[in-house]
Amino acid sequence: MADPLEETMLALVAERGPGKTICPSEVARAIGGPHPDGWGPLMQPVRRTAVRLAKEGKVAILRKGRPVDPDDFKGVYRIGLPGG
Repeated sequence: MADPLEETMLALVAERGPGKTICPSEVARAIGGPHPDGWGPLMQPVRRTAVRLAKEGKVAILRKGRPVDPDDFKGVYRIGLPGG
């Protein structure tokens, strides 16, 4: 069965295109809706999905515009296409 977080994340980064990034909350809001009670609880699952997809080479996790090690990053991050 397909993972809606993965599908949404990949669709959003592809739509944004090379050299552009998305905020993890965009993925959570796309699934959980505009109210924080809906998307807030999805933030940790979104992070786990981003880490997994980064390890698979499907997305890049960036901090301050630079790719980071998916196993070792803290704080605010963005998600983009790899090599973008």
